[in-house]
Amino acid sequence: MSLNDLLHYLRLGGVTLALLLGASVVALGVAIERLIALWGVSERSRNLGEIVQKHLLRGDVAAARTAAERSDAVAADIFLAGFDRWERSRSSGGNGIESAVERERAQVGLKLRRNLWLLATIGSTTPFVGLFGTVAGIMRSFKDLGVDVEAGGTGGSAAVMTGISEALVATAVGILVAVQAMVFYNYFQARLSRVLVELRLLGDEFAEVLKERSAGGPLPEATPPPRESTPPGSAARPDPQPAS
Repeated sequence: MSLNDLLHYLRLGGVTLALLLGASVVALGVAIERLIALWGVSERSRNLGEIVQKHLLRGDVAAARTAAERSDAVAADIFLAGFDRWERSRSSGGNGIESAVERERAQVGLKLRRNLWLLATIGSTTPFVGLFGTVAGIMRSFKDLGVDVEAGGTGGSAAVMTGISEALVATAVGILVAVQAMVFYNYFQARLSRVLVELRLLGDEFAEVLKERSAGGPLPEATPPPRESTPPGSAARPDPQPAS
């Protein structure tokens, strides 16, 4: 298909084809934005989880919280929510840490799914928009055929077939845009399902370790080794003087 043919079909498609092309651009933009947003999410979350777990197992809660505050991973919000709850419920053995972590994980999941509804909407509606454009084009073709007959024309099928073939372009474009959007949508749904499972596992393990840390209390401080003492009743002997 040459450029002139493409411009010809664009002129025939009118508003319908312009809407379909706009929807295709929006779907591509959402896919690129989500791809950038989800790039390295799992790896950064796992690395942060390992660092936080290491500090907690050593008993250094302050260092674990500092690592979460300095990280840009999505799991950092989950860990910080657990730390906040731990600070409020430390006297009661850390009750409610699991629920706080789960609520924040749900909030993170909503952030990760942002704008995906656009892909689902485009994938489900663009075939019908293209079908509407085709029906409108067929109606226009039959109208032109009736005008031609009234004007004394032959009313042959050539004119009708040409108009119908041009009108079917809208349906073809609508299906292509829908396929594009649904491929993007299914890909991100599968990827997000895996990411959310990993975040759930990280959150559950973090809550268990933090709750054990709360139940166990502060670790005992290291005490210096005892000094050697002189047995009772014995006096310190002076060092012998060298003989002169």
